[in-house]
Amino acid sequence: MSEGTMQRAVKRDLGAPPTPFGQWGNDRRDQREQRARGLRRAVVCAAAVPVMLIAAGCSSDSGSGDKAADDSGTKSSASPSSASPSPTVQAAAYKSIPDACKVLGKKTLEDLAPKAKSGKKGSSDDASTRGSCSWSSLDNNGVKGSQFRWLNVSLLRFESDVTRGSGEELAQAYYETQVQDAKSVSGAKSLKSEPVAGVGDQATAVRYDLKKKEGSFKQETVVARVENVVVTLDYNGAGLAGEKTPSADTLNKLAQKAVKEVVAAVAEANDGGSAGTPSSAPSKSASKSPSGSASKAASSSPSKSAAKKS
Repeated sequence: MSEGTMQRAVKRDLGAPPTPFGQWGNDRRDQREQRARGLRRAVVCAAAVPVMLIAAGCSSDSGSGDKAADDSGTKSSASPSSASPSPTVQAAAYKSIPDACKVLGKKTLEDLAPKAKSGKKGSSDDASTRGSCSWSSLDNNGVKGSQFRWLNVSLLRFESDVTRGSGEELAQAYYETQVQDAKSVSGAKSLKSEPVAGVGDQATAVRYDLKKKEGSFKQETVVARVENVVVTLDYNGAGLAGEKTPSADTLNKLAQKAVKEVVAAVAEANDGGSAGTPSSAPSKSASKSPSGSASKAASSSPSKSAAKKS
C-alpha cells in the first residue's frame, strides 16, 4: 500500500471529514455565528421582558388608582344624603286631659244648669285624648212655663307627629274648624262672633238664635285652645210653655265664665302645663293621636249636636 493510500485510510479512521478541511472549518464558523446570533436575540428578548412587565404594572396601577379615585368620589358624593338629619317636631305640651264631668265647680254648675242632678259622660275610646260631659236642666214653674238649659263641655287633645306636625299646630287647625262649624248651623239667626280675651291661647264666642217647635232658643258656643288642647263649650237656653226667653248677654257671660274654669282645669291636670321641648320622634301615644281622627270629631262637633239637642 502506498504512503498516500495509508494517510487517507488513517484520516477516515480518525473521523476526518470527507470534504476539504477549509470547507469544514467554514461550516463550523457559520454554526458558531448562528448560535451567537441566537444568543443575542435571547438576551435582547430577556431584557425586554422586565420592561414590558414594568410598563404593564404601571398601566395596571394607574387604572386602579383612577378607579379608587372614582369610588372615593362616588362615596363622597353619596355621603351627604346618608348624613341628613332626622326630622324633628315640637313635643306636645299637655299629656292628658281632666275628666270632663269634673272641670266645673258646683257654684258654676248651679248658675248654668240649676236643676241638673249630675253630668252625663260622653263615650270615648281614649280618655287621655278626648272626653265630654253634658248637663240638662228643666226648671218647671207649672202653668207659668219652664226654663230649660243645656250645657256640654268637650275636650280634645292632640299629640305631636313628625308626619302631621306638632300638637299645637293640629289643635290650631281643629280650633278653627270648630269656630267655623259654630257659625254654620242651619237656621241660625242674629249670629254674632267675637274673640274672648284672657282664655287660653285663643278663644272665640259665637251666639245666635234658633227657632224650634218647643220655643225660641238662645245658643252660646265658646271655643278655646290652650296649647295642644281644644275646649268647646255649648250652652243654650229657652223659655218653654209661656216662660220668657233668657237674655243672650246673660248666657254669654255664664258661658265665658265656665270656659275659663275648663281651661284652668286642663292646665291643672298637667301640673300647670309645662312647655314642650324639641323631640326627634313622636311620643308613644302618637299612634293613638286624635290628629288622625280630628275629621271625625269635627263632623260630629258639639256645636252641631247642640243645635240638635236644643
